[in-house]
Amino acid sequence: MTAAEAERELQRILADIEHGAWRAPRRGELPRQIVRVPGFRAFAEEWWLCTESLLARATQRGYRWRLDRHLLPYFAELRLDQITQDVVDRYIVAKLSEEEPLSATSISMTITLLGAILESAVERGLMAHNPARGRRVRVRERPSQRNHLERAAQIEVLLEAASELDHAPSPGAHHVERRAMLATLIFAGLRIGELCALRWCDIDLASGWMTILDTKTDAGRRRVNVRGALGDELRAVRARSSRAAPDAFVFLTRRGRRQDAHNFRARVLLPVIARANANLAERGLPPLPEWITLHSLRRTFVSMLCVLGEDPVVAMDEIGHTDPGPTLAVYRRATQLPAGEKTRLRALVERSKSQWCRGGAAGPVNVVETQQAALPGSAS
Repeated sequence: MTAAEAERELQRILADIEHGAWRAPRRGELPRQIVRVPGFRAFAEEWWLCTESLLARATQRGYRWRLDRHLLPYFAELRLDQITQDVVDRYIVAKLSEEEPLSATSISMTITLLGAILESAVERGLMAHNPARGRRVRVRERPSQRNHLERAAQIEVLLEAASELDHAPSPGAHHVERRAMLATLIFAGLRIGELCALRWCDIDLASGWMTILDTKTDAGRRRVNVRGALGDELRAVRARSSRAAPDAFVFLTRRGRRQDAHNFRARVLLPVIARANANLAERGLPPLPEWITLHSLRRTFVSMLCVLGEDPVVAMDEIGHTDPGPTLAVYRRATQLPAGEKTRLRALVERSKSQWCRGGAAGPVNVVETQQAALPGSAS
């Protein structure tokens, strides 16, 4: 045994004593065989090879992203026995201190994955206990900000900004369909992972339905009605695309690859919101609501189903909910909208693309006029 191995064995014994797991060796008992403790990177990759095939595809993508983007950069160079409670606590602090921190839920999900990996190490006798398990290593949730776009003018100005970014020059690169992607999230209520997994064979524009198969829950497998303008938007995407085979993905990156759900917020949603707010500021109008997230667009879809007069059960089916609570909460808020705003929202969903697409045959939508009509104190 080397001095370093002896020191590690001493620390292991002291940890066992602290947790009440140590017992004195019996007379004549052979000394415990020293097990060389692997590093986190090697053990995590071995764990992944054994576990990957047992997971659903959507779960595989989520786990791999958390491992590559968050856990490995922080823990890769540490041996398993060097990952202590203090190290896990410092990881949480580091995640919360990033310039664009993950949500408390997302950080907790990375810790859950870390706990699953380290639990396997405990079972194999490579660690005395699991420092990533227990309530104290969970990140406290901040108060939830549940905003969504409940005014037609807000949706129009967001899609207008997406159109402007779509038409920005990008020589030699595949056209990124920002407007169509956001329109699909808003008018069909897809999760971001479902949007990225959407293929042309999932969309039947003739009958006006899309089928969602690649989703994270059983309830998520569903059919969604392709209403009004969304159908025209998707037809235009297919006409522009050079890769519209039935098994091809509908929305691709600049390099012609499948969109990445984890990059969508930073590369699509936030730049579009920034452009929309800049346009509103130039017109002397207030910005979009704060805390608009990808999930806000799903709530926007539920709100529009209420305005269209759809039964809450239909909304639950199309959004993929089994709990009626979130759906009814959005419905309750949507019923309180002024009659004029409900009319504008219905027209937005049902009108043809030429009427609402910037620069279409009917001319651009008068966003200033619609925004002013939506301001407090304006006539309905």
